[in-house]
This record gives sequence, C-alpha cells and structure tokens, in this order.
Amino acid sequence: MNEKESALREVLSSLESVIVAYSGGVDSAYLAWAAHTTLGDRATAVTADSPSYPDHHRRMALDIAASFGFRHEIIYTSELERPDYRANPTNRCYFCKHELYTHLSRLALERGAIVCDGSNANDRGDYRPARQAAREFGVRSPLDEVSLSKDEIRALSHRAGLPTWDEPASACLSSRIPYHNEVTGEKLRMIERAELALRSLGFRVCRVRHYDDLARVEIGRDELERALVPVTQAAIARALEAVGYREVEVDPRGYRMGSL
Repeated sequence: MNEKESALREVLSSLESVIVAYSGGVDSAYLAWAAHTTLGDRATAVTADSPSYPDHHRRMALDIAASFGFRHEIIYTSELERPDYRANPTNRCYFCKHELYTHLSRLALERGAIVCDGSNANDRGDYRPARQAAREFGVRSPLDEVSLSKDEIRALSHRAGLPTWDEPASACLSSRIPYHNEVTGEKLRMIERAELALRSLGFRVCRVRHYDDLARVEIGRDELERALVPVTQAAIARALEAVGYREVEVDPRGYRMGSL
C-alpha cells in the first residue's frame, strides 16, 4: 500500500460512514471500492439513474458492485424536470449535481453519513460547475484530498482488479448536445442508441455530437484511422441513419474532450 492509498484510508476511516456518488466510472468505482474495503457496510455506493445516464455505465456499475460486494443502492433523479437544466446553459452540470446532492444529502442526514464524490487532483484546474454544487452541499472529495491523480487511480484500480482501470473517460449524454440547445429525453435516447451502434461496430472511444438531424461522430485517436476508411464511414452512416439521423459526419480530428 503506497503513501497516498494509506492516506485515503485514513480519510475514509475518519468519516466513519459514507455515501459514495457512484457512477461506475474510473474514479467513483475506485472510491467505492476503497470505501467498501475500509468501512464495510458503513459505506454505501449510490448510483443515480436518469435519462442522461448511459446504460453502458449503469450495467458496469451494477456488475462491479455485485462482483466486489459493495453495499449498493440506485436512486432516480429528475434533472430533466428542472427548466434550468433543460435549457442547457454552460453551467448545466451544476443543476444536475444540485439534483443529485439534494437526494444524497437527504440519505446522508437520515443515516448519519457523509457524501463523497470521485473528484481527483486532476480536476482542480478544469471548469467544473459541478464542484460549486458539491461545495454548497458539503460533499467531500477524498481522492482529491490525498492528491490522487487520474493515472494513479487507474494504477491502483488495476492492482485492485477493478475492470474500470482502463475505461475511457466519459460524461453524461447531455454533454453531446450543444450549449443552449434544449436537453430532451428524445435527444438523449437518440444519442445513446447511436453510440451503442458505434460500439457494436467495434469502437471503444466514441461520441455522437447531436445537431438535430446531423450527427457529428468523434472517434478516439487510436481508432480514428479505421473510422476514416470509406467503407467504415459508410457503415457508420448506415448505422446512425437507422437511428434517425439524416446526415452523418465523421470528424477527421477525432475525439476531443469539450469540443462542443
């Protein structure tokens, strides 16, 4: 056990009982595992299910929780019912996390627990309006508190046997819709079906940027060469047209975080 991992366990032990905001991604999965192995049943991993949450992550969260024996619960959040969220401003994530932490804080109050999220040291300099919501609700970020970076979390996850250790970075489905374009359930379902179609074609890192009838496809740099082969582009176009898009473009620059 390295110094930062020991420090993380000290932080978690000092909290006595925690509720982990657990999406099934790299960071939250490692935090949920660390909390479970440190606190046992005094740690509860809670997954928020909503239309903006990809089914791929939902299944991963469930599988990992079952495999490692996490105490795990699912709640249902209603960010799409919030006008400020649906309007899709640049701080949309604030309204999403405000909805989430409203639910988690209520659970924590009932159980005498502390809410924790998976923010890490790499998140400090980014534009993350969700952090404002976390601060307002007093959410702790144990991974950040002990200065664990994303690479270190991946390495520790690998050592722990967590399948998320090399999982690509991801974000909610609403992030595929340009700012100030309304977020709707119909759009989110269309995006999810399109990205599922891309994964069925063998692409691991993919985003479908939603511009009404146009889908702009971003593929991870390691897979981009194959995506740009004409026969593959044609297969991508057919798959996404079957979902409902009229036009499909494969971005030759590949996937870029925050490209919208």
